Amino acid sequence: MAEVYFYHLTLQPLENTLPQLLGLARKAGWRIAIRGTSAERLDWLDGKLWEGDGFQPHGRAGGPHDADQPILLTEGAAGNAPDCLISVDGAPLDPSEVTGLKRAMVLFDGNDGDAVAHARTQWKAVTEADLPAKYWSQESGNWQMKAEHPKP
Repeated sequence: MAEVYFYHLTLQPLENTLPQLLGLARKAGWRIAIRGTSAERLDWLDGKLWEGDGFQPHGRAGGPHDADQPILLTEGAAGNAPDCLISVDGAPLDPSEVTGLKRAMVLFDGNDGDAVAHARTQWKAVTEADLPAKYWSQESGNWQMKAEHPKP
């Protein structure tokens, strides 16, 4: 059963944090789906993932080769049979879809009160489904686990 990691972004924006997490997930050999909430925002993120050190091989959902993409950016279901699902910008993450994954991640902007409130709702849904979850914060400058469900 997958663990769900919640990443509270306060010091680095999504476009800096996401490539790091994608690199780690790819090193683990995972296929990844990044679920967003709007085509415009995913287009922007698509561009960021092609730049410089943040480069990650990926594609946008809706093309003829979705199933072949190591990383697929989508607004809905993933057509690449992902091992890891990453929710950004408040995209839905249903606890029932987590069970078939190796990992799920929720990345949210800690400087946006609405994003924090939505992430709390997602945390509650995940923990009420009794899925293992970890909450990570970068407030101290380094990533630190601040909460875990169930508690060891």
